[in-house]
Amino acid sequence: MSSATTAVGRPPAEDSRAGLAAALVANLLWGLFPLYWPLLKPATPMEILAHRIVWSLLFVVALLAANHKLGSLRRLLRDRRSMLALTGAALFQGLNWGTYITAVNSGQVLQSSLGYFITPLLAVLLAVVLLREKLRRTQWIAVSLGGIAVVVLTVDYGHPPWLALILGACFAGYGFLKRTAASGAIEGVAVETGVLVAPALGFLVWLSAQGDGVFSPDDPGRVALFVSSGLLTMLPLLFFGAAATRLTFTSLGLLQYVAPVLQWVIAVAVVHEAMPLSRLFGFALIWCALVILALDGWRGTRRVIAAPAEAR
Repeated sequence: MSSATTAVGRPPAEDSRAGLAAALVANLLWGLFPLYWPLLKPATPMEILAHRIVWSLLFVVALLAANHKLGSLRRLLRDRRSMLALTGAALFQGLNWGTYITAVNSGQVLQSSLGYFITPLLAVLLAVVLLREKLRRTQWIAVSLGGIAVVVLTVDYGHPPWLALILGACFAGYGFLKRTAASGAIEGVAVETGVLVAPALGFLVWLSAQGDGVFSPDDPGRVALFVSSGLLTMLPLLFFGAAATRLTFTSLGLLQYVAPVLQWVIAVAVVHEAMPLSRLFGFALIWCALVILALDGWRGTRRVIAAPAEAR
């Protein structure tokens, strides 16, 4: 057993406090992203996405070099199974990033918030479909409430909340594939951005040749904003990685609701998106479903901790 955990599988108090702080910083940064992406307008979501991929790769490779982890990256590149999983994860991540930027910069922050709220429910459905897992009654109730919420929001919007559904499905698929890849957090991100960097660079070269790109060396302020997209992508991942080794899985999962809650607040209080009662009712159903899932997970964790060591 790792020295970072106690006999019952819980991190010691000092590590827990550090993990809590790291998890909060990571999720606060993710939650504040809707305030950042509009700063890059009038760049299109595709141009922003391409820059985010390129600068993220540069930052993560520099980070690996500074920590003497380029050797582990080379070993990962020779692992065909992990590379296949990470390539699939990269495609999900690219679509997720692009959809998120599109939602935020088109004034649909509520849909981006909804996408991350429904991710746990879609992950449960993914487990049923791909892993043939059997759900407990409480999990079925949560998933059913989520389904009703999507119907309510479809009626409210006049169409299915496509951006939210794409975001949630991509993130659930990304998480599923990441679990099958034997890689460190930073090495995995390096491979994912590396998979996407060729088309991203190609698009930026084409955009520059057409004269349609916003990025220009003559505007240092805008250049700094584009470059910082890579740094802001890496920072929360680093904090989240630090938290993952210091907190229980249940605590880490509950703290991940901080980001979509903050996005929801920004959508209502800053962007001033409409929140009619029908839309609020749809979100309330999602929140009820998440509370049920969280309680079910907490009870499951308590049962595992209470079981004799031999049974665990």
